[in-house]
Parts: sequence; C-alpha cells; structure tokens
Amino acid sequence: MISETTYISRRAGTTTSFVRNRNTVRHTRRSLGSISQIVIVGMLTLVFGLIYVAEGTKATSFDYELSSVDSEITEMTAKKDDLAVEKARLTSVATAKSSTVAANMENATVTGYATE
Repeated sequence: MISETTYISRRAGTTTSFVRNRNTVRHTRRSLGSISQIVIVGMLTLVFGLIYVAEGTKATSFDYELSSVDSEITEMTAKKDDLAVEKARLTSVATAKSSTVAANMENATVTGYATE
C-alpha cells in the first residue's frame, strides 16, 4: 500500500490550504506488511490448535475416569449379588434348624447301597 500524507485542519474539515491561526495535523496511514500478517495468522492458528488439543485431552481423561467408576460399580454390584445369595443361604439354614418339623426328624444314617 502507498502511504499517503494528508493535512487536515482541526477546526474546519477542509484540506485545501494553510491559513494563518489554523492548526494543522499530519496523518499518515499505517498498515501491517504481508509477512507480519502471515505471522499473526500463523500464531492464531497455533493458539487455537493448542486450545483444541487441550480440550480434547480433557474429554479423554474424563472418559477414563468415567470408565474406572463404571468398572467399580460393576464390581460392587457383583459383590452385592454374592452377598445376597450368601444371606439367603444362611437365613434358610437358620430357619431350618429352628423349625419344629426339623426338630422332630431323625438323623439320617446310611444303611446300604443298592446294587444290581
């Protein structure tokens, strides 16, 4: 781009001439060069890429934590089921010992085996 120099009067909006007792200001256009623009775009791309990778890593770590919690839940559920079966077995043995029918039964003895 070509840098243009323009003179603008502060009091009036005209750029035609210099008049006594009128303040003038020189404005120059400034712009970035093409290399600076490429560097800025590259840096922005790099920053956004790093943010994207960081967020993806967070999601993966949350997934690993979630899967470990799910495996703990599965293990605890299996233990609970095993304990429920053990409780039912012990309860049935205790109920059988304290029943009146079981108290009136005779002890079993082996009298012999059937042979053909």
